[in-house]
Amino acid sequence: MSEEKKWKIELEEYIRQGEPERVEKSKSWQTAIGLQAVDGLKTSAYLVETAKEHIEGKIGIDEAQRRIHSYYEERGERTEMENGTMEADIVSARIAKILGEKTFQFSPAEWISIHRRLFEGVYKHAGQVRKYNITKREWVLKGETVIYASFNSIKETLDYDFATEKSFSYEGLSLMESVKHLAKFASDIWQIHPFGEGNTRATAVFMIKYMKSFGFDVNNDAFENHSWYFRNALVRANYNDLKNGIHATTKFLELFFSNLLMGTNYELKNRHMHVDYTLNCEKDMAQSVIFKIPKCQIDALECTLEELAILKLIMENSSIKQSELSRKTGKSLSTVKRIMESLQKKEYIRRINGKRYGQWQIIIKDLID
Repeated sequence: MSEEKKWKIELEEYIRQGEPERVEKSKSWQTAIGLQAVDGLKTSAYLVETAKEHIEGKIGIDEAQRRIHSYYEERGERTEMENGTMEADIVSARIAKILGEKTFQFSPAEWISIHRRLFEGVYKHAGQVRKYNITKREWVLKGETVIYASFNSIKETLDYDFATEKSFSYEGLSLMESVKHLAKFASDIWQIHPFGEGNTRATAVFMIKYMKSFGFDVNNDAFENHSWYFRNALVRANYNDLKNGIHATTKFLELFFSNLLMGTNYELKNRHMHVDYTLNCEKDMAQSVIFKIPKCQIDALECTLEELAILKLIMENSSIKQSELSRKTGKSLSTVKRIMESLQKKEYIRRINGKRYGQWQIIIKDLID
């Protein structure tokens, strides 16, 4: 069994056990470790053992970080490969900590702060906006590069994109429209590429925190298993080669975000995004969506992102209490009650067997196949 498969099995065991605090910690660690594949990095067995101790409550997250730092300080000189593992370990522990925090502010300053916290001591430029222009050769583009924002326009572009998103209202949008908009926002801020390195991991962490602010318990499988796809999808969303018929498209990113938020099961293949992929093969993407909730077209629901977050939690646990929904989504109890009333009015859920000992039942009559 490969080390990669081994750590997934070990951490997934905590999710199967179902103890809420361990489940939450395990998901954060899985996402954190999986994201290192964005830059071709792999974590060590020592990190996994440290993560397990944190998940089991034997040590706090700060102690976990201290152990990782001490582990590499004691190792002395390292090979280039070991330096990559050190970066993966250190950054994974930091991602796990940030994802476990309940605080978030939607602003460019938050994104810059996340980059600093992830890479301080790893990159000299951690948390610093670059003062030079960059290019990066991409496999998915046959060695070509995305055109990133000019260094002297980064601040203005950041301010514009964040102000535009902050003023945007998701009210009244279908779920697929909401997913498309989130994908476009992620694509736009990534294209700015404000940092010399670590842009994709910082973008992923920021977007996870942002989506959690809507109340989502984000599906960690997407980032855990498909972080390289996420990066390539961002690349394709920002690359044009019109003379060869290649256009920037967010369709790949939308598949990723759909799996992430709505529980769809689109097959995410990096080769589908390669610029050499033929038009005939591209048609293969028009596949049927396999839903985790059988016979329910969840993408057709007429509800807000906040309502979907609540609905997904009810689907997972029909006995869940409103106080637990409040804790999991980060929404106030009054907001949860308002959302529940809305879902009942839309006849998506109903209460059976009484208020005290009853359960929530998913109805969605008009979407049953």
